[in-house]
Amino acid sequence: MTSGRPRIAIYFASHDGHTRKIVDCLAGHLGGRDVGVTLIDLMAGMSPAIDPEADLILVAAAIRYGYHLSAARRFLARLQAEVPAGRIAVLSVNLTARKPGRQTAEGNIYLRKWLMRAGLRPALSAAVAGKLDYPAYRWFDRMMIQAIMHISGGPTDASTIIEYTDWAQVEALAGQLAALAMTSP
Repeated sequence: MTSGRPRIAIYFASHDGHTRKIVDCLAGHLGGRDVGVTLIDLMAGMSPAIDPEADLILVAAAIRYGYHLSAARRFLARLQAEVPAGRIAVLSVNLTARKPGRQTAEGNIYLRKWLMRAGLRPALSAAVAGKLDYPAYRWFDRMMIQAIMHISGGPTDASTIIEYTDWAQVEALAGQLAALAMTSP
């Protein structure tokens, strides 16, 4: 942890690239608040080192077949063994968050289950809606997502592309993260 300018390390796992787009946006908003940001791609290979200079560490991950990407789950397990929960934030990117009231751990089943399985009460947890892009998915992925969307009342047309992300929510989240980094223990 540094004195002076606060720093946030964002570790992320993205499958189709939208989680990367969200954390890039977060990084931009944080930079505008004079918060230093490091972005680390958990899908890039070997498990990265935990940034000891970060005032706050955010783990952001997309959902695949009902679970957050395994690279993020493994990293979060390692992180919580080394860093106090008060310096950890968790962001879930999933299509369930497209519905009102599904942006918190209480309202988002995927985020709630991830935190429960990890046994973690982070300083901040949130869910942000992702992007639905049927044409970009492989056949099996498209079939699975269409089935889930059918059950949840979402679009099932195979030509559908919808970005559900609430970018104002992402900007507000950056403000919350900046405030946490500035007051980090």
